[in-house]
Amino acid sequence: MADYENAIEIKNLTKHYDGFTLDNISFNVPSGSIMGFIGQNGAGKSTTINTILNIIKADSGEVKVLGKDTRSADVQIKQDISAVFDELPFHDQLNAKALDKILRHVFKRWSSEVFYGYLERFQLPVKKKFGQFSKGMKMKLQIAAALSHDAKLLIMDEATTGLDPVVRNEILDIFLEFLQDEGHSILMSSHITSDLERIADSVTFIDKGKLLLSGYKDEILENHGVVKCSKADYESIEKGDIVSARIGDFGVEAMVSDRQSISRKYSGLVIDPTTLEEIMLFYVNRDKKEWC
Repeated sequence: MADYENAIEIKNLTKHYDGFTLDNISFNVPSGSIMGFIGQNGAGKSTTINTILNIIKADSGEVKVLGKDTRSADVQIKQDISAVFDELPFHDQLNAKALDKILRHVFKRWSSEVFYGYLERFQLPVKKKFGQFSKGMKMKLQIAAALSHDAKLLIMDEATTGLDPVVRNEILDIFLEFLQDEGHSILMSSHITSDLERIADSVTFIDKGKLLLSGYKDEILENHGVVKCSKADYESIEKGDIVSARIGDFGVEAMVSDRQSISRKYSGLVIDPTTLEEIMLFYVNRDKKEWC
């Protein structure tokens, strides 16, 4: 077991840009778990991830990775983490054989044997230049490299984007294999919420630079629900009891964040289970409260 409770600790993280602010974000990724990081494009996911990786500097706040402050232990931390981005960070003229030689000198615990094992598993050519790879091949290459230097923490920014369902399923299985070691952890941002529903232990949801939800996935799904009712029944629900409501021609769907209390308060209402995708949709529209 790791000697730190959380693989990532973020406290009051703030970063200002012209037209956007990552606003006082705080959340933890428990050690030995997978956290799904969700939000719309432009919500602040990549800004948060780049701050964790020390690629950009925060205006204020603290970030600890594997128990260490990123500002004072950056070089040491980067031996123990891997990052996978939505775009390939390796030069188009390189091939896998050349990449192996380069990364052997970058990571102290780099294993060529493990790397070539993943290349074979993913059916990736060794001598073909990366510029000739498809998007899916580039993503698999990144994941192969990420898993070949005995990292304790994987940070994935849209890691399953561009992959067909069969390959995506294989990648998710590999992530679960990685988690078999209790000292390993994953932070995974993704638009594909069904992937996160399958493998994530916890979920953090940000929108427009603000933290909306963070907690165990099963609890979030259990607490939230969708009320499907007539417009007349909807009028009897206090607006403070809903996240937001989708108004249709024939009825209303309203998201609630505390199914049990709403069931007690409005005994006649039927509250259906929900999904992470629906939760995201209703929270994104929370300022409008009612939408079509």
